Amino acid sequence: MFQTGLSSFYSVCGDAAGIAGNLFAFALFVSPIPTFKRIIRNQSTEQFSGLPYIYAFLSCLICLWYGMPVVSPDIILVATVNSIGAVFQLIYIIIYITYADRARKLKMSGLLIAVSALFLTVVFLSMTFFDSYKRQTFVGYLSVISLISMFASPLFIIKLVIKTSSVEFMPFYLSLSTFLMSLSFSTYGVFKYDPFIYVSIILPAEPRIFFFFLILSSYAC
Repeated sequence: MFQTGLSSFYSVCGDAAGIAGNLFAFALFVSPIPTFKRIIRNQSTEQFSGLPYIYAFLSCLICLWYGMPVVSPDIILVATVNSIGAVFQLIYIIIYITYADRARKLKMSGLLIAVSALFLTVVFLSMTFFDSYKRQTFVGYLSVISLISMFASPLFIIKLVIKTSSVEFMPFYLSLSTFLMSLSFSTYGVFKYDPFIYVSIILPAEPRIFFFFLILSSYAC
């Protein structure tokens, strides 16, 4: 009976962490809206980089696939948050391509096609060549790699922040939402006993924490 109660407690805590992660992720997804309002208003991408949105789009697609019941049972909150995220990132990428100069337009369009093709390839391979257990392992490793690349993408922006001595290209709420979402989903992964969730959060934790406090210090100056 004690074990049943403990299991129920773990389940409730896991769901609560997952819901919190979804909420913080939504805040993360909408945080670039002021940036894209500026791009639309000025009809120029200026010095904003489109690469973080490409990385985020790829990560959302792979993590969406990982969260689907056909790949991983009982972590549907991973699928829901990443489905919403994929839609937001695609919209941002389309807006960026629309207002970018010719060189960036071609580059971003090529990357978008490449990411879409890569995702379809992952779905095909995982469904064709792997059973249910190996499929989860295969997609799980890919989700870890994609999340690390997404969380490392601020390097491109930090270079610009240092160069311009301005934090306008890395909004504070974007950094804060990323930080809180990471904490929530790492907790969710622990309660769901899913190493692919919490390892993908913990492994690149130090650079994310460094990025977050770097932004905090930049805003304080």
